[in-house]
Amino acid sequence: MKILMVCLGNICRSPLAEGILQQKIAEAGLNWTVDSAGTNGYHVGEAPHHLSQKVARINGIDISRQRARRFVAADFDRFDRIFAMAGDVMDEMRRIGGNRFDTGKADLLMNTVQPGTDLDVPDPWYGPEPGYHEVYDMISKACDAFLERELEK
Repeated sequence: MKILMVCLGNICRSPLAEGILQQKIAEAGLNWTVDSAGTNGYHVGEAPHHLSQKVARINGIDISRQRARRFVAADFDRFDRIFAMAGDVMDEMRRIGGNRFDTGKADLLMNTVQPGTDLDVPDPWYGPEPGYHEVYDMISKACDAFLERELEK
């Protein structure tokens, strides 16, 4: 399975999601691939935000080698599941994807925990470090729920 995590700039939320899910699938012994992207191009080529890296490191995950990239329509062809961190990100994925947008592949990440509620993972970009810890915890729970559901199939 190939999974893509998507946020706005690909430096805060989606790099954390990529790292968290990679760690969980490795621990589960699964041969899945995880990547991340952003819907805007403001940070292409940059490493994750220093606070995302710090929070990941505190939790035993190294995301320092990740580099931001832009989400493209072809991602719908390359990935089996695509998780948006927020509704505005999903809207941009729909716009970018055009006729390739696939509702069977794309969903909000938090719908894995609370289906149909369409909750956002808040963007910690402008806030202090505690917001990054909150985001980490939300994403971790969502990744657990996704894995549990997939492994039951």
